[in-house]
Amino acid sequence: MESFETVFDTLTQTQDTPPVWVMLACLAAAAAAVLYTPVWRWTRGLVTIAHEGGHAFMAILMRRRLTGIRLHADTSGLTFSRGKPTGFGAAMTLFAGYTAPAALGLAFAALTGAGRIVLLLWITLGLLAIMLVFIRNWYGALALIVVGAGVFAATWYGNAIVQTVAAYVGAWLLLLGAVKPVMELGSRRRSRRGSGQSDADQLAGITPVPAGAWIFLFSLATIAAAVWGTYMLLPFDEWNLFNGGAA
Repeated sequence: MESFETVFDTLTQTQDTPPVWVMLACLAAAAAAVLYTPVWRWTRGLVTIAHEGGHAFMAILMRRRLTGIRLHADTSGLTFSRGKPTGFGAAMTLFAGYTAPAALGLAFAALTGAGRIVLLLWITLGLLAIMLVFIRNWYGALALIVVGAGVFAATWYGNAIVQTVAAYVGAWLLLLGAVKPVMELGSRRRSRRGSGQSDADQLAGITPVPAGAWIFLFSLATIAAAVWGTYMLLPFDEWNLFNGGAA
């Protein structure tokens, strides 16, 4: 019982809000990792993990049979599930991919903003472990193990500062990183004159909504999440930006 209470206390403890300059430095680091192409080639893999995890989670939620996930070295991925190829369940499973990093980023932002850093890191480890069960290629397994090892190191060996920085950078990487693949998708589709087998194209094939409209919805969802998540992460209320500067 004492061990359980100790674990519970550890998971539910809150950490102090870091100085504003630390928050802004984390935001700048995440933005650079997304906007600077040589770095983005690596960090995009983190977004792909969330993307494929979103497909997998929604497939299970829609009572489809999840059969496997593959992550590739070129930062692409595939999620396989069995079920009706059309209908609400299939559409939701496809829709969840590009919106999953944004949704996960919002969850990260909510927990980070509330100071639940340790809980956030352990939840991340749990999600990675569950996803690892469904991985069907060696590169995908290696990618999850490497990311999981990094999160575990921050959780087990890192002090409060290291854990806080990891949480803030991770939240912003997901929030900002969710937007860029959608922009890239729109650019690729325009250059190919609408051809392709992207999630948007597959959604267009099973719904009356065209692919361009789905990309627009992805854009709205991810941009809104990035703005909302940033609001939760930065202490705007303390800066008196919305009350006319009153003390």
